[in-house]
Amino acid sequence: MIKIMYFLRHAKKRVNGEIPIYVKVELETGSFTLSTGKSVQNEVWEQTHHLRVQVRTPRDKATKEALEIFSNKIQITFSKLEREQLNVSPEQLKAILQGKSINTASTILKIIDFHNDYFAKLVQVNERAAASLQKYKRVGDIVRDFNKKYYGKPDYEVEKIGTAYLYNLENYMKFEAEYNGVKGIKNNSIVKYFKNLKTICNHAIRFELIQKNPINKYSGKIKTVEAVFLTSEELEAIESHEFKIERLERVKDIFLFCCYSGYAPVDVMKLTRANLIKDSSGQLWIKTNRQKTGTRANVPLLPQALRIANKYLLTQDTLLPKISNQKMNAYLKEIADIVGLDKKLTWYVARHTFATTVTLGNGIKIENVSAMLGHTTIRQTQHYAKVLDTSVMQDMQKLITKYN
Repeated sequence: MIKIMYFLRHAKKRVNGEIPIYVKVELETGSFTLSTGKSVQNEVWEQTHHLRVQVRTPRDKATKEALEIFSNKIQITFSKLEREQLNVSPEQLKAILQGKSINTASTILKIIDFHNDYFAKLVQVNERAAASLQKYKRVGDIVRDFNKKYYGKPDYEVEKIGTAYLYNLENYMKFEAEYNGVKGIKNNSIVKYFKNLKTICNHAIRFELIQKNPINKYSGKIKTVEAVFLTSEELEAIESHEFKIERLERVKDIFLFCCYSGYAPVDVMKLTRANLIKDSSGQLWIKTNRQKTGTRANVPLLPQALRIANKYLLTQDTLLPKISNQKMNAYLKEIADIVGLDKKLTWYVARHTFATTVTLGNGIKIENVSAMLGHTTIRQTQHYAKVLDTSVMQDMQKLITKYN
């Protein structure tokens, strides 16, 4: 937003009676005044409503035209600077209008804010998940705190970011960053934060805010961690246990539904009757898009999942009751303790269980499992196949039989 106002500086009245014309430019971040280099008689200024209406003399006409051109220049300069600099300061705009050279280098926090503002709009139209936006905001908080500690200021020019900056940032995350009272971030989370930062910089490149991505110099790697999933026996232990507390019984239903459908928490809570589709053979399917990737994740509704959905469809339109992710994980811990499971239950243990025990462990092809999980590449699903010894044993049993 910009506001342009012209006024006369009477204190600098000239010998010929003309008074210099100045301009006041107001931005959201402040204002400044600047000489236009033009002057006019006070009577003419008043009679023509500050040269806005018809003027008579050629000199006054030239002055009026010069002010119009100057207004356009201010608007164009402001728009260009805003596009390149994100946050336009009055000092920057004034310096450019005066013909002075200024440092217009983009800074890391400015392009983070630029990306996050755009991402927030995608969240509003349900094209991206609010949880993903929180991760991008967390990246901004980490970078801001790191800059303050190592460089004495919250922001840092992108052009100056080199390998030393990146690995100092990595070490800061690993040993010093704090969140919810916990100090230090684990390797895989660090690599994911850098991946988010790389995405942010690529977004800035598309808008020509920076020329190259400095995060390309970072070479951290994800360390393979075995996915936690339930065995058939553990799944049966939860399924057969009747909880006396209604709250835990609802959580159990949601968890088991995820085990038999493979949906992530952000997606499963949005499922309604409209997501249930019957094919030509009479089989019910859940059809929807994964919010995280936007890919289709169509899953045939297994009998166990249908039984759970039927409990709630009689009284509500959604397939399952809604519970926050934070509370859900706390309740799952209670369930694990009551059933006697020596595993930390979370939302994603259910998704991993679907990928391993429910599908791959029962001979479903990995390509089909990948499609049902909504994975964009088969490599994401191969991680589950590697940890499932039963599938290896099934193939090896054929070999053992042959040699016997």
